[in-house]
Amino acid sequence: MKLKLLLIFLLLAVLLITTESKPKDKHKDKHRSRGHGREKKKQKFEDIIEDIIFKESSDDDDEDQPFLDWLRDLQDLHGECTPNPCLNNGVCKKKGRRGYKCDCPEPFKGRKCEKGPKVCRKGVCGWGECVLTSTAPFYECKCKYPFQPPDCKRYSVCQPNPCRNGGQCVQEGNDFDCQCPEGFRGRFCHVGPNDCYVGDGESYRGNVSETDDGFDCLYWNSHFILENGADPFNSFEDDDGLGPHNFCRNPDGEPKPWCFYRRGRRLLWDYCDVNKCPEPTGGPKPTTGGPPTPAVDPTSPIILFPTETAKTTSAPQPSQDPSSPVVPTSSPAPKQFETCGVAQPKKVLTRIFGGLKVSPGAVPWQVSVQQKPKNSNMAYSHICGGVLIESCWVLTAGHCIEKNKDMQVVMGSLSLSTNDPSAQVIGVENAIVHENYRETSTAVYNDIALLRLRGTNGVCANETQFVKTACLPSGQISDGTECTISGWGATEDSNYGSNHLLEANVLLISQTKCSEPTIYGNALNNGMFCAGYLQGGVDSCQGDSGGPLTCKQNGTSVVYGVVSWGDQCGKENKPGVYSRVTNFLNWIKSKTQVPA
Repeated sequence: MKLKLLLIFLLLAVLLITTESKPKDKHKDKHRSRGHGREKKKQKFEDIIEDIIFKESSDDDDEDQPFLDWLRDLQDLHGECTPNPCLNNGVCKKKGRRGYKCDCPEPFKGRKCEKGPKVCRKGVCGWGECVLTSTAPFYECKCKYPFQPPDCKRYSVCQPNPCRNGGQCVQEGNDFDCQCPEGFRGRFCHVGPNDCYVGDGESYRGNVSETDDGFDCLYWNSHFILENGADPFNSFEDDDGLGPHNFCRNPDGEPKPWCFYRRGRRLLWDYCDVNKCPEPTGGPKPTTGGPPTPAVDPTSPIILFPTETAKTTSAPQPSQDPSSPVVPTSSPAPKQFETCGVAQPKKVLTRIFGGLKVSPGAVPWQVSVQQKPKNSNMAYSHICGGVLIESCWVLTAGHCIEKNKDMQVVMGSLSLSTNDPSAQVIGVENAIVHENYRETSTAVYNDIALLRLRGTNGVCANETQFVKTACLPSGQISDGTECTISGWGATEDSNYGSNHLLEANVLLISQTKCSEPTIYGNALNNGMFCAGYLQGGVDSCQGDSGGPLTCKQNGTSVVYGVVSWGDQCGKENKPGVYSRVTNFLNWIKSKTQVPA
């Protein structure tokens, strides 16, 4: 009997391992084989009913929670009005010796005028997305079809017909399918035959509103997207084509139009299922978007008009073969990496947030550390983040290094799943883990490593707009400083990582606070520090092991920490723990032999 039970357990274990291993191939180049004829994810009625966001609060209501004293103390170390700490045109007034007060314009309030009306509360939109508007009641419900306006609580399938452009609605229980006339496509037949983009799609004003994988795009004025502290009550229309709609756009210099989408409470983004316009042959020019049609929401039409111009971009740096060294060009070239810590992003999205959208060139020192079994023909897979500190040196975490593995790094790319022409792929010649690296059941100590890249005459990575070095810190940075973490949050064993680079802001937490018994106790030493928010939320889960925590120091970005360890992700009183780079400066310099 015992033997039978053992065999049953072994069989179950094999099935579980097989099931869990399936997501590992999700980082393959899915964009390469994408086409409009392939089967895509289609949201069904039961998916909407089971969506967690419609079962719990869709807004973190700060007013319903006591503001934590530790966070206020960290953020207001000096209590100065210069620079103005008040957001949304708030007026700062001195209060006492170390304090200040913000006089907030309507409808904003909060200590720093960061809070708008809390309108997107649980249940306010039934089974629909809540978007912010500039007039009372300051929100609108965008229903998930077949749920109907105004509150998205009742549903009706095919009555009225949601399909555009003469499409026929076919009911399948509570689900539907639009049979589109020839030349039209999209869930609601809302994408016309001339709907395409030119160049990188900056001028695209078409109607595609689905990602490559078939996820519905969020409205650009969704409360999931608008930055906490940004003013969502100004006009949404701008030169980038953003507005109160969910059409794909390219406002920040990506290779093609994209949009935000939601998976549970996670805000993600991806490229859109949109055609590139055919090369002109002397005939009529394509109309990047075709005639304007109503927005995808079949109950709330919004008309947008295409623009006439398209942007052209210069040819990016070609990728490098990781098996061959970089050969310097024979023609005279400016000296590389003379400066560090200065990014040159193509364009910054000032009103979009989430810690989930990085503009090309905004984090040019971010590296993907990849590995495969030694001397195997298997593909490389992403395991950790890293940060470029010299042409031939990458800083990462010690626990990222495994024996008997071939390693390479990829830099200059925002995506793990596409062949980015601006990417540089360079093999790792040697991995150096700190001599005193050790793991215990409670912490990881001296968790730092260096990767020596392959190159020739000290040249490995080539400096471009998308590949630059971060500076090493020159000294300690004050507790309470807001710094940035970045990474893909994805490994070969991850089911929920992102193929696109993410970033988020975190606060440096004092060692005394982080060493309290309810947080990490005596597990910390001087080679580590905490950053994040003690109430939970943003954490280095949105980054990667080995990835950088960068702070501004003397106007440049310095790699102040390396993502190391933590107790779960975003858990209350369990912020992320980082290797303190200032403690390892001498070690780094001794290994890289930095010239005096």
